[in-house]
Amino acid sequence: MTVELSYLVFGAVICGLSGAVIADWHSSRKMARLDWHALVSGLNRLDMVELSAVAMDYLSPRRGQLDIEPNEMWEFLGGYAGLKRMRENAEIMLALAAYAQRWNFEEATIVTERMRLDAATLRRAIRNVEMGMIPARLLRHFRLTLPLHAQEASSAYYLMRQRLLALYETSHTGRYPMLAAAL
Repeated sequence: MTVELSYLVFGAVICGLSGAVIADWHSSRKMARLDWHALVSGLNRLDMVELSAVAMDYLSPRRGQLDIEPNEMWEFLGGYAGLKRMRENAEIMLALAAYAQRWNFEEATIVTERMRLDAATLRRAIRNVEMGMIPARLLRHFRLTLPLHAQEASSAYYLMRQRLLALYETSHTGRYPMLAAAL
């Protein structure tokens, strides 16, 4: 590889990362401008019974370690479309947690930071699923790691949801029922 080509590759990587940071910043600014009702109405419906079962299988290990089969787990989460809905809801839930800082600054700040860590876990797990799906599509088989990353994403989403509901239950009981119904 020549020196010029390495500079070109480095420049392309820097431009790509800069574009991703700008897109993320723009998305978070757009969310911050929405009012509470608009944020809640933007939440996608997910089957929390099945998602919770997958998450608890990950968060509460028991003897045997695998109560749900990988194909069943993928089906419970709604496949790749379900993971995309989780990722979209995670961004909205972060905005809702930040919104709660208006009523309960100290607790909401701590909860929001915990949720940001959960959201980072969720994004990483979904990215690993996306990367793992490329060979799975080419080879036409379901890789073993895909459901494990999907399970990690579901557990991060589950924790985010529980943290947000607990925050609203203590911070703004008037808005809690509407939020609980939407989630």
